[in-house]
Amino acid sequence: MKPKYQVIIDDMKSKIISGEYNVLEKIPTESALQHRYNVSRHTVRKAILELSNEGFLRSEKGSGTYVSNLYQSKLSGNTSNKKTIGVITTYISDYIFPSIIRGIERRLNEDNYSLLLASTNNDVEQEKKALEMMLSYGVDGLIVEPTKSNLYNPNISYYLLFMEQDIPFVMINAYYEELDVPFLRLDDVQSSYLATKELISKGHRQIGLISKEDDLQGKYRMKGYIKALGETKLRFQPENVFSYNTETKANLSNDLKNFISENRDFLTAIVCYNDEVGLVVANLCKQLGISIPEELSIIGQDNSYIAQNANIKLTTLTHPQEQMGSDAADWVIRKLQGKKDLPKEHYYQPDLIKGETIKEID
Repeated sequence: MKPKYQVIIDDMKSKIISGEYNVLEKIPTESALQHRYNVSRHTVRKAILELSNEGFLRSEKGSGTYVSNLYQSKLSGNTSNKKTIGVITTYISDYIFPSIIRGIERRLNEDNYSLLLASTNNDVEQEKKALEMMLSYGVDGLIVEPTKSNLYNPNISYYLLFMEQDIPFVMINAYYEELDVPFLRLDDVQSSYLATKELISKGHRQIGLISKEDDLQGKYRMKGYIKALGETKLRFQPENVFSYNTETKANLSNDLKNFISENRDFLTAIVCYNDEVGLVVANLCKQLGISIPEELSIIGQDNSYIAQNANIKLTTLTHPQEQMGSDAADWVIRKLQGKKDLPKEHYYQPDLIKGETIKEID
């Protein structure tokens, strides 16, 4: 648990960075802060001293405490001649994210830009802290993978603040539908559409779907699945869909085990949200004595390194990964160079990569 003074510091920083407290504006009195945070005067004074030392506040004897104009210059950009691009991703060290970051870093190095990296773990509170850090540092541009992109995001005001300060940013993999912002992403509808069509072409008619409901990719991958069923006059059956989210992912294996067990005599194939889920399904089938692909065909999406190095060669769809990272960095660099008419959106088209997890049936 954070010390009480640190809670005050974090909240005050958030209010200053978001503009709730303006530069040169007087903040509430010590007594008011005591009441607001339910702490002692000593705790309030410790927080104010720390914020003053960091350049966020300044105190005037006999007048009060104000938001420092030193912070205003801090927001206008970092003092180094080397430009810095902030990168915020949902995750850093697993799945496709190392490849995306590698592409970003490679392109930034070409023009001698530095990189400031943060991750959110797909949590909006951590995204808020990451955005505040980027603003506090004074990054020159930003690359963002949105957090829980299929849900309302309470951090929209921070992105509007970047716009107001003319700090260019581009989103990757998804975007916030509430904002008119540039983005680069895989055509997720087409990815899941091609996955489903591949199974249909092999004779499968009872096809399940595993979807993630709090990310925009899940929404569009479900759309592609439904589109392929509709074109083939196959009825969409809600009971064939298994949904999970960031919070329930920790129990994904157990929940999927129940789903597969309950449908083992009905479903002949499953379209998986991504390769990570596809390999969870493959491992569960091994536990349950279900042979892949003889009894159940599965297909992943994203052609991740975990699929490439798994014991089973998963049939999957491509994802641009490193190219997307490089293109996102290039977009921000060109924007900072004053280039006009940059594309507002770009969709990468997926290709099928055949493996050994789909069987043709009569």
